[in-house]
Amino acid sequence: MLERTRMTTSCDALIGLVRSYNPRSDEALLRRAYDVGDEMHAGQMRRSGEPYFTHPVAVAIILAEMQMDDATVVTALLHDTIEDTKASYPRVEELFGREIAELVDGVTKLTNLQLSSSETKQAENFRKLFMATSRDLRVTLVKLADRLHNMRTIKSMAPEKQAQKARETMDIYAPLAGRMGMQWMREELEDLAFRVLNPAGRESIIRRFVTLQKEAGDVVEKITADMTLELKKAKIEAEIQGRAKKPYSIWRKMQEKEQGFSRLSDIYGFRIITENEADCYRALGAIHQRWRAVPGRFKDYISQPKSNGYRSIHTTVSGRDGKRVEVQIRTRQMHEVAETGVAAHWSYRDGERVENPFAVDPQRWIAALTERLDDGHDHDEFLDMVKLEMYTDQVFCFTPKGDVIKLPRGATPIDFAYSIHTRIGHATVGAKVDGLRVPLWTRLKNGQSVEIITAEGQSPQATWIDIAVTGRAKTAIRRSLREEDRERFIKLGQELARVAFEHVGKRATEKALRTAAKALAFENTADMLEKLGSAEFPAREVVAAIYPDLADRGKGEEIDARRAVLGLAPGHSHARAACCQPVPGERIVGITMRGKGVVVHAIDCAVLARHEDNLDRWVDLHWQEGTHPPVNTVTLDLAIINDAGVLGRICTLIGEQSANISNLKFIDRKSDFFRLLVDVDLRDAEHLHRVMTALEADSNVASITRHRDPRRADEVEIGA
Repeated sequence: MLERTRMTTSCDALIGLVRSYNPRSDEALLRRAYDVGDEMHAGQMRRSGEPYFTHPVAVAIILAEMQMDDATVVTALLHDTIEDTKASYPRVEELFGREIAELVDGVTKLTNLQLSSSETKQAENFRKLFMATSRDLRVTLVKLADRLHNMRTIKSMAPEKQAQKARETMDIYAPLAGRMGMQWMREELEDLAFRVLNPAGRESIIRRFVTLQKEAGDVVEKITADMTLELKKAKIEAEIQGRAKKPYSIWRKMQEKEQGFSRLSDIYGFRIITENEADCYRALGAIHQRWRAVPGRFKDYISQPKSNGYRSIHTTVSGRDGKRVEVQIRTRQMHEVAETGVAAHWSYRDGERVENPFAVDPQRWIAALTERLDDGHDHDEFLDMVKLEMYTDQVFCFTPKGDVIKLPRGATPIDFAYSIHTRIGHATVGAKVDGLRVPLWTRLKNGQSVEIITAEGQSPQATWIDIAVTGRAKTAIRRSLREEDRERFIKLGQELARVAFEHVGKRATEKALRTAAKALAFENTADMLEKLGSAEFPAREVVAAIYPDLADRGKGEEIDARRAVLGLAPGHSHARAACCQPVPGERIVGITMRGKGVVVHAIDCAVLARHEDNLDRWVDLHWQEGTHPPVNTVTLDLAIINDAGVLGRICTLIGEQSANISNLKFIDRKSDFFRLLVDVDLRDAEHLHRVMTALEADSNVASITRHRDPRRADEVEIGA
């Protein structure tokens, strides 16, 4: 692991560091950049009281320790000049050339992205960050080094600023460093942020470490000696590095496993660095022969490397006194990539760029990361996708033909299907893993063989959004659902338009709708009906586009609920049937019932079949035109995710649509989903549609239907 940078403001010291790995470095260029940066920042001070230029120098040293090229080190020295001094892009280009000017400008733009700002969308800024990264990855490397030094010196900031920067570091910069393969930087950034966000938690872990060392002695030293002995027996030349894991890493394991420190076993990590690949596997055999391997904790990233170039064998064994220890085995070249990640592409040795066979071409890496992040995606989809790409590890599964499919950890057969082809994903009806049929929500593991079962006519289900974890699958599912929703919304829009036109005594003919669409500036009638069906604007606006005088009819006082229905004989009362719960705007019919007056049913109510032999009891009814009060109860059948705050969110959504919940009943409780019946008081069919659309759009709602119960045929609901 790279040693933590020691602050120095000496130009000679910086140049000496660069020339230690690149004797052919342009000393004059570095010295000129140092002098220009020093001059530009003259008189500026950091909050700590130090001269400001000590910060760019520290950033340059971090990058020099990563053995970066001259242009990157110079960029570090100048990275704040365009933003904080009188320097400009043309001036930097004049002095140092276009390449360095563009790098400095790129870092300036990244610095100006307020990634944790409440005034800007984080997703949009993430997109800008990756657009800058896609032009030259060195921009991001300088920004990460800049953030690392700022976190090392964060104590001089105000407490609220410290918390903001620490959260931003934990959410964005640390996982980005990890995704780029710089694990040492990710761990240090996480630990520095952890120190700010939860100092008590960090201190408690450190105290327990001290106690553990007093009780058991230096475990790392003892296990290192044991491993050294075993490798000598096997005549394997290797370097062994051992260490206790960082406080934040231990804290995260405690949270994930819901275990206390005393029960957490694998808190020690060891690296075995060999001379060649064959010795990696020989070392693995020696370790497993000496200690018992922990099942399910073996990963071979040498034969199946990560996309950022990382190669290593991971195993966990029960070491001394039964303590679990994690062992990583790799060659020297693999270790260099593991330490510096994508930055290994720029590494120098003896004045020449090192041709490390495991270093990833940064352009290929960034292309793989942003492959599906096109401009057509929703910003929030983009943010979800980027975070998934940064935070997750990978598993490798096989098709029936033996092809390898890379997926993030936690991926399901749905993700596997979409990674092969969108068409296969859409047509998925089932999956077999290692020859056995499994549910589509099964989490795939390394080395499994997956067969996707498809069927013609199948289409993605809304619940797949919660099952899938890859950005590719989620995006494809959302697009398909939107296309299906469009057809459904068009049909709903047609019905809402029909009802609205009938309210004013007109017919929603094709010509009338086409005229309204043109007046409302829609390209075609279908687009207008889709927006109407998705409740983006009310149906009265369609009527108003043609009949503005009639559109205001009924917008005055609310209709008395006792006179909401027309067609009743004098003296007859009415009540809504509880089996179908009709609402204004729907076609209705009445059935005369002894002792109950006329019971109003929806025209499609299944219970009406029971009265086909008594047509003399049927009464032709229709709703009064105008604004009805919100007294018409409708029961909704919802399946929602079982998670904290979800039920409250659902109730809030209903309230935001000016609807009241009059009753709520849970009918099925599972570990992952709740199913419940919700009675909602509504005005009319359009009001019902708005409520259902708002709920259906929420990602916490797996399904929503209107609940109709023929068993309640003998009950009535009186709106008053």
